[in-house]
Amino acid sequence: MEAGRNLTVSFSGQRLDVFVTENYPGLSRSRVRKLIDAGCVTVNAQPVKPGHRLEEGDIVTMSIPEPAPSDLVAQKMPLNIVYEDGDLMIVDKPAGLSVHPGAGHPDGTLVNALLGYCPDICGGDVARPGIVHRLDKDTSGLIIVAKNPVSHQYLADQFKNREISKTYIALVKGRLMPEEGFIEAPIGRDRSHRKRMAISTQKSGRSALTGYRVIRYYDKHTLLEVKPETGRTHQIRVHLAAIGHPIVGDNTYGAGSAFLSRQFLHASRLVFRLPSSGMQIEFNSPLPPDLERALYDID
Repeated sequence: MEAGRNLTVSFSGQRLDVFVTENYPGLSRSRVRKLIDAGCVTVNAQPVKPGHRLEEGDIVTMSIPEPAPSDLVAQKMPLNIVYEDGDLMIVDKPAGLSVHPGAGHPDGTLVNALLGYCPDICGGDVARPGIVHRLDKDTSGLIIVAKNPVSHQYLADQFKNREISKTYIALVKGRLMPEEGFIEAPIGRDRSHRKRMAISTQKSGRSALTGYRVIRYYDKHTLLEVKPETGRTHQIRVHLAAIGHPIVGDNTYGAGSAFLSRQFLHASRLVFRLPSSGMQIEFNSPLPPDLERALYDID
């Protein structure tokens, strides 16, 4: 088991499982709950429940057990790797590819492809080795993959401290005004549809901030550059839908399209520091052909 890591709580009221998930971005919330139930997480040296409400000044100690042998399947699948060193890879993920296995798709994911390419990849959640952040299945673009636990933690800390800049290109319905601004609204699980997220005024809602800038206006659409300042599930999609400008092709949040079979959302730019040197580096990805064609169709 890894040595315990102490974290000091800076404000009161947050659930323990949420707090730990935010501080260990590579671990899913369900995995965190299992660790808490197993006694691997304590508050002021005492075991508590996942829903325990923390107080300012509490000391949360996390000890992660050595990972059990994985039953993930390594698969030989095409990977568009735009950068690789001994610590990480940058992959340009196509739309339609899930990042990790889940209910209904036990294989055929990015994780399976990564294991087929690099069998020793590890770090973070044993069920999704190397994954530091995620992209929705139907979102294309750049994703960072750590190769080892040390680089995984280094990158996870950058995400936690909001030191990694992510930029997306999105096409939304309507004419979004003003041309530049921020959307700030907490996001939580939709109580009526458990697979969806929604703007939430409940305590379970987590703060979320999204910046945007108009690239171009079309007749009935707006092309945007979008920068999420936080990393909530479906954040960009939920925020844009909430202000009346849902992403084109996003059937889940209300903007299906006759000319596009998936949401017009592309992770186009990443800026972060390399684990090996601390040097800041930038990667860019152009719009894939299906999104370029969509712009041509509406022009």
